[in-house]
Amino acid sequence: MKAYQVTSHDTDPSVTEVPTPSPEAGEIRVEIETCGLNFADLLMVKGTYQDTPELPFTLGMEVAGRVDALGDGVTGFNVGDRVAVFGGQGGLAEYGCFDARRAVRLPDDMPMEDAAAFQIAYGTSHVALDHRANLQTGETLLVLGAAGGVGLTAVEIGKLMGATVVACARGAAKLEAAKAAGADHLIDAETQDIRTEMKALGGADVVYDPVGGEQFEAAFRSCKPEARLLPIGFASGDVPQIKSNHLLVKNLSVLGLYWGGYLQFRPEVITQSLKTLLEWYSEGKLKPHVSHVLPLEQAAEGLELLRSRKSTGKVVIKVTA
Repeated sequence: MKAYQVTSHDTDPSVTEVPTPSPEAGEIRVEIETCGLNFADLLMVKGTYQDTPELPFTLGMEVAGRVDALGDGVTGFNVGDRVAVFGGQGGLAEYGCFDARRAVRLPDDMPMEDAAAFQIAYGTSHVALDHRANLQTGETLLVLGAAGGVGLTAVEIGKLMGATVVACARGAAKLEAAKAAGADHLIDAETQDIRTEMKALGGADVVYDPVGGEQFEAAFRSCKPEARLLPIGFASGDVPQIKSNHLLVKNLSVLGLYWGGYLQFRPEVITQSLKTLLEWYSEGKLKPHVSHVLPLEQAAEGLELLRSRKSTGKVVIKVTA
């Protein structure tokens, strides 16, 4: 089968032929139709992600497709079922074997492109805002990187939870995408000062930050007393250092969020979250934003869209027709 593999952290990944895997006990084999790309894939290529697999490995953290084979002991799934899986790796291939406990059955009306764009982006934002930050109706939510894969979902979910959402992104096109997702106020990070604009709006109760760097610093200084800050990632490449004395002055809380980590110690958090999110999708309350769908042979172009921040929403690779 074809797979987009990393064989060295010093060379670019490439599409290569590898043996088709067989499912072990507790696993399902999925004929993969689509795979969502994530910023973490870029880190894995360089070997700097916290869960980078041993070389060689196949990129692709979240997939959608059909169950092709069942390993011993698997119940609850049948061959032919439409599923989405967060596997952590192995998604940019024609077939993949995954722990059946990580799979969710898809609604019949959910396109595979939506399914591949759904789990990590929506799951991260929902667990962050609901489980970690306990976002309340009427609070002000500031979303940095608001036109990115997770940023747009934070805008959508924040609005569903009753918050006033302030979207910060670079340029008119990205801000327009955030506005379409439900943002109440817009801040152009290229031309406007985040702290000044947020002060004019009364400050932030919750900050959702997949960017880091200078934007985090500005957002930090625009927080209301008892605000909660959510470091989701560091797309800027700059991990901010937080001075604890600044936290105590306003009684601020910094709440880290690594969505995939819950699979190791509290998987029910993710399971319940995805159940809620899929219900919202079926009710028409969520609409995944996929800016690019590319074939497997153009996976490198898809990753470059993330690296250069030229995408809005998710980039999806169509593995099989």
